[in-house]
Amino acid sequence: MAAHPVSPLAPSKLPVLPPVAGARLATAHSGMRYQGRDDLVMMEFAPGTRVAGLFTRSSMPGAPVDWCRKILSGGNARALVVNAGIANVFTGKAGQQSVKTTADGAAKTLGCRASEVYLASTGVIGQILPAEKIVAQMPKLKAGLDGGNWLAAAKAIMTTDTFPKLATVTCEIDGRKVTINGIAKGSGMIAPDMATMLAFLVTDAKLAAETLQALLKAAANQSFNCLTVDGDTSTSDTVLLFATGAAGNAAHSKPSDKRLADFRRALVQVMSELAQLIARDGEGAQKLVTIEVTGAKNDGSARIIARAIANSPLVKTAIAGGDANWGRIVMAVGKSAEPADRDKLVIKIGDKPVTARGMVRPDHDEAYATRHFKGRDVRISVDVGIGKGTAKVWTCDLTHGYIDINADYRS
Repeated sequence: MAAHPVSPLAPSKLPVLPPVAGARLATAHSGMRYQGRDDLVMMEFAPGTRVAGLFTRSSMPGAPVDWCRKILSGGNARALVVNAGIANVFTGKAGQQSVKTTADGAAKTLGCRASEVYLASTGVIGQILPAEKIVAQMPKLKAGLDGGNWLAAAKAIMTTDTFPKLATVTCEIDGRKVTINGIAKGSGMIAPDMATMLAFLVTDAKLAAETLQALLKAAANQSFNCLTVDGDTSTSDTVLLFATGAAGNAAHSKPSDKRLADFRRALVQVMSELAQLIARDGEGAQKLVTIEVTGAKNDGSARIIARAIANSPLVKTAIAGGDANWGRIVMAVGKSAEPADRDKLVIKIGDKPVTARGMVRPDHDEAYATRHFKGRDVRISVDVGIGKGTAKVWTCDLTHGYIDINADYRS
């Protein structure tokens, strides 16, 4: 697979993630697909670390997804092992054995139970994962464990990504400083469905697994589930949140506890930053597109409408070409089949309204709309005139680069 230029939407500077007490990371090169770069990540967590997870709703999940779902009820985590290049999807019993071999190898290396080892894989579907190549690197991974290896880990999980994705935020619980670090990978096959790629978040907060799960689900609905690149949901989508408890705050059992307000805010912030980075790195992307829908029947309806706009090839190619064809936005609202009042529909491109009373406004500034669509940061707002539901979705334009990348993905 040929390397692709770094997205023009990549951040000019990558954040430096601080160590999170109770967590160490390492990377290594397995040689299973990529040459000249690391493709394995191991994270080790202190005893007592709790975990929450969200996974793809695809009916064709990969073997690592099945494994994580099975062990998640235990609520405990001591390790995470991730490989890039081969997804271990649609590999039958061989895939299940690869998962078991990897988990057993990590457990033996780190001195924990296999049921405390979480796994994720990304890459080509249908190829057998050579678990022996992963296990062979575990002594090196163990020796390299360090709290500062976040950038290396973010790079090692990349596939068609053109830049690593990292975010960090600090907050307070009961006056104790708490850190949340996150890394993610994703560029294509991205559509929201309770997770949209691989993302791993680590915090030193002390939280029960049940509380952690509720907080993660709520935050995903404001971040990763507001993301789409091409409308395709992966078979391997995994979001895992690990809480080491090293911050020493008092544990709170209710996710709605007011003392967790700052943590909830910080978690949404980290996940939203990662989601937007994925949109900025959409395969072939030249523009980040933010779509806001208001006036819908409810928030769920607003999200469906926003996704219909964001996933429309006609809307996305118009943006790519700098053609402010607002009629395609009208089309996308209508095809969503969600309630909308045609005569109250208000579309804005950038800061200026385009429609009113069921038709284009007499003062519509076509030149402004065109300039806005030609920029790197495109904003579309739609009020459908029904109720109070709102939603925001991030996406990107659809360019010929998307075809180029996916036409030779296995080459």
